[in-house]
Amino acid sequence: MAKRNRRVGYGLPVVLAIAVHVVALLLTMLRLPDSEPTPSSSSVVQATLVSDVTATDQAQYAQEARARAAQRQAEEAAQQAAEQQAQEAAQQAAEQQAQEQAQQQESQRQAAAEQAQAESERRQQAAEQAAAERAKAEEQQKAAEAARQAEREKQQAEAEAAKQRQAEEAKKAEAEAEKKRQAEEAEKKAEAEAEKKAEAEAEKKAEAEAEKKRQAEEAKKKAAAEAEKKRQAEEAKKKAAAEAEKKRQAEAAAKEAAAEALSDSISNEQERIANAEQSDQASNSFINLVKRAVEDRWHLPANVDNGLVAQVRVRLGPSGELLAASITRSSGNPSFDRSATQAVEAAAPFRELQQLDAGLQRRFRDFNLKFTPGDIQ
Repeated sequence: MAKRNRRVGYGLPVVLAIAVHVVALLLTMLRLPDSEPTPSSSSVVQATLVSDVTATDQAQYAQEARARAAQRQAEEAAQQAAEQQAQEAAQQAAEQQAQEQAQQQESQRQAAAEQAQAESERRQQAAEQAAAERAKAEEQQKAAEAARQAEREKQQAEAEAAKQRQAEEAKKAEAEAEKKRQAEEAEKKAEAEAEKKAEAEAEKKAEAEAEKKRQAEEAKKKAAAEAEKKRQAEEAKKKAAAEAEKKRQAEAAAKEAAAEALSDSISNEQERIANAEQSDQASNSFINLVKRAVEDRWHLPANVDNGLVAQVRVRLGPSGELLAASITRSSGNPSFDRSATQAVEAAAPFRELQQLDAGLQRRFRDFNLKFTPGDIQ
């Protein structure tokens, strides 16, 4: 009776321990698919097609996946450790409570352990399969990304090549346009230079023609002026010659008349002198004849001062020719002095000197004449 009560008392804890162990296994089995769902092939393919992440993101994703797998393994290991502890506690309680049920509990524990080991192996296989699938998906994603990157690089290279070709074509077209523009500018410049040169030559030719015409006109005017000047000079020369001839004839006539008059006067004076008793009277008569002859040839300058006085020394030759007429006393007026000497020169020669006696001739071969505006002494 006592034995029955002890068995009933140990049987309840054993049942509870087994129930806890079964519940823990069920919870683990039920939670594993939720915590790590296996991606379907369509999801992997879709993820591979639409994913456009970088290699750095893929590495980060793989690292996170490995971390999650490690965390799950740690949780499973902890859970297994907890289950093992609970089993050990249940076993200890069962051994303490019921020695007779130890074999049965041991068999059940072994069955549960084998089942748990099988479940753990299944979960590990599932995890490895999931990791393999994820790795495969990552590889596919990397391959797709590499393909896309290669495609992008190819497109970029083609775009760069096209851009470079366009740039080279544009540069070539620009060079051609610049060359054409320079050629046009050179042609325009050459045309402008030619036109400018032609205009300059035409202008130079016109200026040369104008200069030639001007020089011809000037030469013509100069020739006309020279001809006119020459004609005027010839006319003036002819007129001067005519005037000189007229004056010479007048002077010759006057001189001849004066000479005749002087000769007559001298003859008369000589007769009178011959009859005179003194030589002074004869000399005065000759001097008077000389003064009258000089007065007839004397042209007094205009606007002279009446107070002017000039003395002229007269030197005659044996026949009465004038040897010299010089100013011995100047009046201070060159024109007045020059008129006095010119009058003596115009009145000479004094041929009447030969009709005088030899003694009187020597006396009157050197004498002075005093000129004042109103008289000659």
